[in-house]
Amino acid sequence: MPALTRVPTAPVLAAGLLGGFTVAQRTGVRPLGAAAMLGANAAAAPAWYAVGGAPLAAGLSAAYWTAMGVSHPLAKRVGTWPAVLGVTAAAAGAAWVLADRRS
Repeated sequence: MPALTRVPTAPVLAAGLLGGFTVAQRTGVRPLGAAAMLGANAAAAPAWYAVGGAPLAAGLSAAYWTAMGVSHPLAKRVGTWPAVLGVTAAAAGAAWVLADRRS
């Protein structure tokens, strides 16, 4: 297995979501935040593919981007940072359960 696929993806996703949010918030430029998220997704996808093929890679990618989308309405209810931390925990937890602990 290549070295990239041995890196745990849960912290990569957490860094992507938290970093993407922070970049977007501090710069006011949402596409920069999305670029940070995209980088994390691109870094994690090979490991997911190695563990579960295209279905797992696509499913975890979809969950990752859905988490970002869910954080917006959730923030109106619980606050910005609690929403971001909550969806980050959910996405990273899914990556750990479905891919990281299996590799």
